[in-house]
Amino acid sequence: MMSEGTAHEHASVQSLIDMQDHPAVLINRDYRIVAANRAYRLAYGVDDAQVIGRACYQVSHHRDSPCHLHGEACPHQQVFAQGATQRVVHTHFDAEGRPEYVGIKGYPVTLPHGETVLGECIQRLAPPGLMNCEDMRMLGRSERLARAVDQLSHAAPSSAAVLLEGESGVGKELAARYLHDHSPRHSRPFVAVDCTTLSEQLFESEMFGHEAGAFTGCLGRKTGLFESAHGGTLFLDEIGEIPLAMQAKLLRTLETGTFRRVGGRALLHAEVRLVAATNRDLKAAVAAGCFREDLYYRIACITITLPALRERRADIPLLAEAFLAAINTANGRRTKLTEAARARLEQYDFPGNVRELRNILQRATALCHDDTIMASDLGLEDRRAPHIPAPSDAPAGERARLESLVKRHQGRRRAMAEALGVSERTLYRRLGRHGLLSPGKGRA
Repeated sequence: MMSEGTAHEHASVQSLIDMQDHPAVLINRDYRIVAANRAYRLAYGVDDAQVIGRACYQVSHHRDSPCHLHGEACPHQQVFAQGATQRVVHTHFDAEGRPEYVGIKGYPVTLPHGETVLGECIQRLAPPGLMNCEDMRMLGRSERLARAVDQLSHAAPSSAAVLLEGESGVGKELAARYLHDHSPRHSRPFVAVDCTTLSEQLFESEMFGHEAGAFTGCLGRKTGLFESAHGGTLFLDEIGEIPLAMQAKLLRTLETGTFRRVGGRALLHAEVRLVAATNRDLKAAVAAGCFREDLYYRIACITITLPALRERRADIPLLAEAFLAAINTANGRRTKLTEAARARLEQYDFPGNVRELRNILQRATALCHDDTIMASDLGLEDRRAPHIPAPSDAPAGERARLESLVKRHQGRRRAMAEALGVSERTLYRRLGRHGLLSPGKGRA
């Protein structure tokens, strides 16, 4: 039976954390939860008996050991070692057992009897649906990915332009959709534009539209992409591929919000939130005279870098299992990875990132025997990628990467484009930019 003094102390501690609007818990040095507030119990559908006395990593992370042993940032050690407030981004599991991203503020709390415990205030950043989406590029527990999601969550409510940096296949369009869906514009249009498909001749017509008779064969009026995004979000994917001559026209439209359709005289207006993406080092492109400096500073108000898959290797097993589950469901299979196959995937550098991982598993599922994927079924023996420099190392890093691909695929552009996860047209431009076009090589 709880003594009067102990009961009073417990009530004091409980009232202390119940003052928090966000879910909050108190955790001792042994990782045991000693109190949970009302907001926590409501958010996670639990009562005191289900959490008090249990290890925080068991309740929140579904693990058998502390999260810092698995590569995640953990406020427990820092708070007890330094006695200072710590902020981290974590993966927690909700009341239905689904993963979600949360921001945690950890701070030292001194209890009435003198014991110091860790106070954790939890803010839910991204819903479980994001981590289980069909695309899955943003599924994972790694600190690098969680930090990127945290930045996206803070940028979403703003109207400021966002530049998403990262290699092909890391999920830049998915991140752009996240920004839109969590913004005040979520009920308005989201218009995605693949800038690699806009030649100089088509740019104005596609972006700003045209009037009937504007050019030969033009029979009617066309609404441009900029106008279609009015009130919503305009996503310019691979903005670094826009021809230099067209960049000035784009900048003027972004600055003023006004434009004219091709062949038209009326000055039109559209208000959009701009999100751009690139796999190039635009600062280097500015220095080389390939990208306008004023346009760069217009689109890069907030810059967020999405990590390559090799920079978050701890997520590879989770991603692989999620992809396999989806592939098995679609094909009526029960395919499994052997330990050797899983280890081989974790060692691979994935130049095509998550898109390449999905393709590898789809191929391996089709070719394996007895629903067991062996390491040899992955087809990676001769495809181990060299270290790929981060975007900040480009353009020298891009040239080294392309040279490696040319050698590995013997100049076959179709195979190279698939490995990079880009169109052959985009690949052709990059090869030409680095003087790596070889006459006589086929497209196969």
